Amino acid sequence: MIRRTLLSTLTGLLVLLGTILAVVSPAQAAPYAAMVIDARTGEVLHSRNADTRLHPASLTKMMTLYIAFEAIRLGEITLDTQVRISRNAAAEPPSRLGLQAGSTIRLRYLIRAAAIRSANDAATAIGEAISGSEAAFARRMNRTAEALGMTRTTFRNANGLTEEGHLSTARDMTTMGRRLFYDYPQYYNLFSRRTADAGIATVRNTNRRFLDAYRGADGIKTGYTRAAGYNLVASAERGNVRIIATVFGGRSSASRNERIMELLDMGFARAPANATVRRPDLPVYGQDDGRAGRTIRPNGLVTSSLRPLPRPLPAREPEEIPEASPDLIAAVEDAVEDALADPPEQELSEAIPEPEARPDESETEVLTIAEVVETVLEEAEDEVELASIAPVQRPEIVAYDSTEIELAVIDPDPEPPVQEIVTRASSTGSRLYGVSLGRYPSRFAAEQLLLRTALAELGTFDEALRNVVQRTGGFEAQFAGMGQEQAERACARLMSRNITCTTYGP
Repeated sequence: MIRRTLLSTLTGLLVLLGTILAVVSPAQAAPYAAMVIDARTGEVLHSRNADTRLHPASLTKMMTLYIAFEAIRLGEITLDTQVRISRNAAAEPPSRLGLQAGSTIRLRYLIRAAAIRSANDAATAIGEAISGSEAAFARRMNRTAEALGMTRTTFRNANGLTEEGHLSTARDMTTMGRRLFYDYPQYYNLFSRRTADAGIATVRNTNRRFLDAYRGADGIKTGYTRAAGYNLVASAERGNVRIIATVFGGRSSASRNERIMELLDMGFARAPANATVRRPDLPVYGQDDGRAGRTIRPNGLVTSSLRPLPRPLPAREPEEIPEASPDLIAAVEDAVEDALADPPEQELSEAIPEPEARPDESETEVLTIAEVVETVLEEAEDEVELASIAPVQRPEIVAYDSTEIELAVIDPDPEPPVQEIVTRASSTGSRLYGVSLGRYPSRFAAEQLLLRTALAELGTFDEALRNVVQRTGGFEAQFAGMGQEQAERACARLMSRNITCTTYGP
């Protein structure tokens, strides 16, 4: 009797132990992989099983957020777009923000919840808002992964919940972390926030223990499922050195954090103190994508246009521009519309000078945006009788070549002829950065916005060049020819006035 009781008790203990092992073993048995790179150059400092296809878990949300930032840059959506929550998104399992089907919430709150809380319902809602369905968004994720060089990654959903075929590698996820940092630095601070307002709740960072424990750490993303184990892509900066490290298959959050800190220490020990930063270019998509990376060049009657070298303009004190009245603004808009109107074909052909009749280089000067705005203001003030100012010669020719758009103003005085050229889409030297104000339905609307912004921010964009790029679905308004710091300061100034903008560069 006693033996039977002991045997029964022992059997019960074995069953309980088996149940515990069944719960714990999947995370412990998840394959281990690691990768460490110098973020400045992309150089690999350490790797182990880096190309093994494994479950990425919530590291997937890095791609979801990357595409969200891209869609904002391209004008497909804004941070303040009201997103309606579907039943599919609301039904996602934890971790969740707690979204209710049929409710609406601004995109900025969904981004915060996905980046900081790793909320599955928020990630799904982002994908559906951008692409219409999670399946369509997954296809865009895979196109983007291919364009970024993530050759062994396949996405099936926006949040990283375990699904057959949803796989990535330590190398690809390290690449994803580096692209987030360099392609969209204006949003990168999200990943180091300990808490944030997500509209319906305040969310806490799932990575806060690592951020608090490691000096210089500022991101990026955690991930956990039973199939994946405890994953983490982390970035830290000390001095001039930035290291990105990735771990797949940690046995617990504590052991994962300990291992990632060892890898980062290894990276800082191996990386040189100084290195030339090799920033990656923004992804270029196949021509069947139509969402990003394509530049559609305008067609014109002229296929090429020789352009004389500009001479430097004399330095002059900035002029104080009076506040524009409603009548003045209306006149400016009319002047812009007239300037953008296509000239008759006959006038265009007659206005193109023969090569031998071109003015000398010493007689050519390049106008900045400040001068263009000043010229338009002078015409507008004459129309509304605000001041007695002689009208400025209107552009008589719009000449297109394969790379740039030029407005040539020919001085009617025959001795000597002077040609002034406004170049909207070129920059030289280190002035390879700019500010995008989004996409608009017509070229006129984009030009109008650029002029309005220039009127309000002459001190910010007085050296910038206007650029309108035709893309599928609209025209993107840009201020080009700026330095990196200048572009970032300009965009920050606009955002402080609730004007949506993004920076771009080489």
